[in-house]
Amino acid sequence: MGIRVIAGEIKGRKIKSLKGKTVRPLLARIKKSLFDIIGNKIKNAVFLDLYAGTGSVGLEALSRGAKEVIFIEKDSTAVKVIEGNLQKLGFNKKAKVWKRDVLQGLPEDKKFDLIFLGPPYKLELILPTLKIIAQKEILTEKGWVICQHHFREKLPEEYFFHQLFRWEKYGNTILSFYQFKRIDDEKIGLTTPS
Repeated sequence: MGIRVIAGEIKGRKIKSLKGKTVRPLLARIKKSLFDIIGNKIKNAVFLDLYAGTGSVGLEALSRGAKEVIFIEKDSTAVKVIEGNLQKLGFNKKAKVWKRDVLQGLPEDKKFDLIFLGPPYKLELILPTLKIIAQKEILTEKGWVICQHHFREKLPEEYFFHQLFRWEKYGNTILSFYQFKRIDDEKIGLTTPS
C-alpha cells in the first residue's frame, strides 16, 4: 500500500506504508485540510509527529518546508518504514525517529512549533498526552498542538495551559487545534464545523 505526498518539495512522491497492520494513515483529504490550516506556520518549523505510524504527516511537513521533524512511534516495523522513507526521500538529515512509548519518552530539551498526535482510536490517549506536553513545556509560545481523534472522544475547550481554538470534523475523524491560553487577549472565537 502506498501514500503520496500532497505538496511541497517532493509533491507526488510515493511513500511506503504498512501492510496488515492496524495503523490508520491520515486520509489524503484530511491531511490536505490539516496543512491548508497550518499554512505558512510550517515553514522552518520544528515539528513533532507523535504516534507517528507510517510517518505520513511528518513527511508531508518536511516536504512543505519544516526545518526538523522528530517522529515518535513504538512499533518496530513502523519505525523501520519511517526510516526507509526518510532515506529514500533524502530527509534523513532533517529528521529523527525515536522508537519509544509517547507517554514515557517525550523530548525534554527541545521546543516544538507544531505537535501532531494521532494515537489509536478508543485508547483515549489524547488527554494524557496533552498533560505531558504541558508538564514538559515543549510547545513554543506561539505553537500549536493538533489532535486527531474519533468524534466520540470529546476534548475540553481548556486543558492545563492549552486552549482549543479550532476543530474540524471529517466523517468520524476530528482535528482539534490547541494553543497556549492567552489570558490577556480577548476571548478566542472557537471555530467549529457547521
